This record gives sequence, structure tokens and C-alpha cells, in this order.
Amino acid sequence: MEENGKVLAFDIGGTKIAYGIVCRDGSLAGKVTKVSTPATQEAIYSLLKKIVSQYENEVDAVAISTAGTVDDNNIKITGSVGNLPEGYEKTDFQSLSSKRVFVVNDANAAVWAEYKVGNAKGKKNTVLLTLGTGVGVGLIVNGRLVTGKSGAAGEVHFPIRLDKKRRCGCGNYDCLEIYMSGKALNLDAKEFFKDDNATSYDVIAGVKENRLPAVEAFNHWQNMVLYGVVIFASIFDPDVILLGGSMAHFIDYERLNKEANEQIVTAPFVLKEAAFENNAGIIGAALLCMEQSS
Repeated sequence: MEENGKVLAFDIGGTKIAYGIVCRDGSLAGKVTKVSTPATQEAIYSLLKKIVSQYENEVDAVAISTAGTVDDNNIKITGSVGNLPEGYEKTDFQSLSSKRVFVVNDANAAVWAEYKVGNAKGKKNTVLLTLGTGVGVGLIVNGRLVTGKSGAAGEVHFPIRLDKKRRCGCGNYDCLEIYMSGKALNLDAKEFFKDDNATSYDVIAGVKENRLPAVEAFNHWQNMVLYGVVIFASIFDPDVILLGGSMAHFIDYERLNKEANEQIVTAPFVLKEAAFENNAGIIGAALLCMEQSS
């Protein structure tokens, strides 16, 4: 990086786009702005172009954290983009600026932020599980970001039961994601409340009041989170596993940390909540951009 060492970074999701300027040390130069994600690919591009034009002279590069797999050169999206508009994966990010435009998967950006300046700082073997509508996975092994040959490493679309109980968003049945995500807790709510209108909000509210159907639903969901934690701990033998996303606030970390370490055959690890909930993608994308540009 040159000049002022600042990057304009975006985190693009299905419901909102957040952006801000990130300094070399990972701090934010001012506030993060959030806007609703436009309904079409063309409108998203126009919005990004307008914002970039406003800040282009203040920064050295543009970094974009986004859903979907990204090519090895961090130029474009190459695969699935979840709940973003049709055609979004064809967005020409490189034409947004005359300066470098760096694109990275949002889960990879988030785990890099945690590894560099967050709750996994200096821990060279780190797993981040982001509990959102789905489950995002970021992996650091021996200090290196693991992306796989196509950028899709760490997907949680593998079955954990064989009776075809729940259909996952990927089209398969009974993937881990459909049991430990925020969407999974919504399904648990309907099942345990015996009410098709029940949601995860009813579960959380009921847990606070110690009401039985809510407690049972939450315990089932949290046990599935534990199951996922044990799987990733067993495969990657990490120093730390972080849970991120808004649902991570409600986890009993003391209990899950103890039980997970009792179940694994690998070396002990620490389970913690991630430091960054809303800004991880922005910070991580910017730091990766700076590192790969220096």
C-alpha cells in the first residue's frame, strides 16, 4: 500500500450493505454507514459506483466482502451468492475504480479480522463459525487462510442424519447448516411450540422467562451448535473456535467450551464469541487487501 494506507471497504449482504474507511491497523476512520441492499444487480452496482466516486481520492484501494466464492486473484465472484439478486455474481467489481478493487468471501474476511485484530489475534489455527440465516465458515490453518481450490472450503452442507427430516437451502436433506443456523432455530421454534407462526424471537424471549417450550427449543439448537463445534475442532485441531453473528450472543460459552473439550480427541481449544459482529467483513477485507498489496 502507498500514500495514506487507507481502504474503502464494503460488506455486501442480502439485506444491507455496510461500508467504511479502514486504516492500516484495522481501525475505522470514521463511522460505518449501512444502507439497504438494492433489489437488482444493476442497482447494487450503481450504488457501489456512487459511493466509490465519493471516497476514491481519500483511499488507496477498494475492498469488497461478499457472499459467494471468489477467484484466487480476488477479482470476481465465481459461485453461489445466497440471497442476493439474480445476476449479482456477474458484477464487474474491477470497473468500480481506477484503483485496486479487492474481492473476498465474507466468511474469509471475517476470520481474517479476528485473526489479525480480534479475539483470535495471533492464534495461527482458528475457526470462525458465523451463525446467521446460514452458517458461514472461515478457516485459518498455520497462519494461512484456507479457501480450497474453488474458494468453497468450509461449507457446512454435509448430512448429519439420514432420515430426510429437514430440507436445506442447498437442496440436500439434513445438512449441519439446517440444524445450527438462525434458520434452524426458527424451525426448532415451530416444532417445540407446535405453532407454525413461532420464530426464534419467541424462543429467545421465552428463555429469558424460563418458559419450557422455549428452553427445550433453545437447548436443542445449542446442542446442535455444540455438535458443529466438535466436528470442526476434530477436523482442524484449532487453538480457538469463535462463534459470530447475532445468534452467538445467546450461547452458553462456559458450558459448550467444557463439553466440546470433553468430547474431542484432539488437543484442547478455547471456544469464544467473536469480537466483531457487524464490522468483521469490512475490517478483514481491508486488511487482506493491504497485506496482499504490500
